[in-house]
Amino acid sequence: MSELVEIILLCFMAGVAMPLGATIASVERIRPQWLETEVRHSVIAFGGGALLAAVALVLVPEGIENLSLLLIVVCFAAGGITFMVIDILLAKYNTPFNQLIAMLSDFIPEAMALGATFTVSSDAGFLLAGIIALQNLPEGFNAFREVRSSTEYRSLRIVLIFTGLALLGPAAGAIGHIFLAEYTVVISCIMLFAAGGILYIVFQDIAPQAQLKRHWAPPLGAVAGFMLGLLGHVAVVS
Repeated sequence: MSELVEIILLCFMAGVAMPLGATIASVERIRPQWLETEVRHSVIAFGGGALLAAVALVLVPEGIENLSLLLIVVCFAAGGITFMVIDILLAKYNTPFNQLIAMLSDFIPEAMALGATFTVSSDAGFLLAGIIALQNLPEGFNAFREVRSSTEYRSLRIVLIFTGLALLGPAAGAIGHIFLAEYTVVISCIMLFAAGGILYIVFQDIAPQAQLKRHWAPPLGAVAGFMLGLLGHVAVVS
């Protein structure tokens, strides 16, 4: 099997976690109501922790490796400012899709990085694909609930849309492998741009949604999500 085919399959399997998370979220509501609320907020926090892990352990460390201090500042700040503008536009047109945007802004640059670095270490590529999949599962869950509550789309339609979005992973992985493997500066800029945008979304939208008064499980969800990313990072490094 060629490297390109392996990359495409790995990115697709990682992306399929998005519609899988959406399918789980489409299951009938949990009873009693307090448990439904606790679970929903815990999963939101878990996804936020996973996104923070992606920023702190993957996107930023890999991004700063090949860039000057000026480029680091420009790319990271540009990501945060761009996502702020997107957030303002979404609020203006009443389309709160922040969870969906955060999921894709995490998935696409990581898939590109996977494709670009697979030739250096296939083992690290497999582990990175697993980390991406585990991040996409709770993010798909949260994004489904967000889209379902803010639109009139049926559950099946949302799951099918997420399945289509999963195809962006193989495309990004192939682009990273074919066109960007030799342009490490470009990959680094993309990763830092995404990191700045994700950090904005986490503190603007995801963290406030995870808060639940007189309940203590959701913050532990954030810890668990970050721990998941940390374990994956240690596995890749070692």
